[in-house]
Amino acid sequence: MKILIVGGGAREHALAWKLEQSPLVTALYAAPGNGGTVLLAENLPFKADDIEGLAAAAREHQIDLVVVGPEAPLAAGLVDRFTELGITVFGPTRAAAEIETSKVFAKELMQRHAIPCARSASFEDFTAARDYLLEQPMPQVIKADGLAAGKGVIICRARPAAIAALSDVLQHGIFGEAGRKVVIEEFLDGSEVSVFAVSDGERVIQFGAACDYKRVGDGDQGPNTGGMGAYSPPQVVTQATLDEIYHEVMLPVVRALAAEGRPYRGVLFGGLMLTAEGPKVLEFNARFGDPETQVILPRLKTDLAPLLLAAAKGNLDAVQVEWEADACVGVVLASGGYPGEYETGYPVYGLDALDGAFAFQAGTKTGAPPGPPLSAGGRVVTVVARGTDLAEARTRAYANVARVGFVGSFYRRDIAGE
Repeated sequence: MKILIVGGGAREHALAWKLEQSPLVTALYAAPGNGGTVLLAENLPFKADDIEGLAAAAREHQIDLVVVGPEAPLAAGLVDRFTELGITVFGPTRAAAEIETSKVFAKELMQRHAIPCARSASFEDFTAARDYLLEQPMPQVIKADGLAAGKGVIICRARPAAIAALSDVLQHGIFGEAGRKVVIEEFLDGSEVSVFAVSDGERVIQFGAACDYKRVGDGDQGPNTGGMGAYSPPQVVTQATLDEIYHEVMLPVVRALAAEGRPYRGVLFGGLMLTAEGPKVLEFNARFGDPETQVILPRLKTDLAPLLLAAAKGNLDAVQVEWEADACVGVVLASGGYPGEYETGYPVYGLDALDGAFAFQAGTKTGAPPGPPLSAGGRVVTVVARGTDLAEARTRAYANVARVGFVGSFYRRDIAGE
């Protein structure tokens, strides 16, 4: 089986790492890939949203399965186009991916089908949104409707700050087109978890859970990022809770999408809050998470390649998924200044000095041989380690993070801490 992975982050490096282990895989390609994927696959010079270029590459290399990592190509209709061309692809269509690309659509879908979520309302007009907000108890959460690189959520604990945030989004356009509409929803209290499922459009199977750390600084301080680390499995989630989420959230939303003419094939990523009233959905994503994928895939015993192919072809009924009983912790090394402005082009040292750990590269590019890769993004490397329990995995992860670095690099020191 020849597989093309679309994307260039640590998530895609982790996918390549896991797929390369399959005896069914004869060739791996990544587009555009990074300095880590090139060690496992052939990097192709196409951006993730270059749909026609990727389609031509898939035909040239006689690809059997395309696996889409990031959300942008899904929103651009990559799956729709590849399906038209007869190319087998793992990922949802543009219409199904609207579960991520439009928070307004996702909230209204959940409300129509009684899927547990925060109470909310959606607006385009600032005055109407402000009037609604003035009647709500604080805190409230303001969310840009569209894709905003993980930065389109504003938690407002005081009403003046909430009104200012509404103005920034709807009147001043700080999120551009993504903020043309907003969702205002009640603030949910509890433990937040990321839960994954794989669907073939009809059937749904559980695919692990993790906890990630979105803010840049220790103690959840500072601005949101794409994710500074994660661990799996979450300590706060029992199998009974996962089963409840499967039956009350994941399976119902896939059935809801099918009923509305948007059959969902791919990974469904639910961000949920475990409240006193039970699990409630914060948001859905239409793809593998990052950095969650980096701590889930090392625990997967099942061969990933036939699982993804079965989902893409609509026949998950014969697939069983097994997991290791251990724990996994991942810590992200980022460029100084991230998520703001940062410099790149620095050699990343220590990747060959890891002991009992993995390094999934994200913002890297190949340096001059035989030298190390160079930093090329905000989040540069996720260092991941497994252990018999979370404490052991955490100790190993941080022992190895200390071996890796580059000019200006930094990382959170409280991933998977108390």
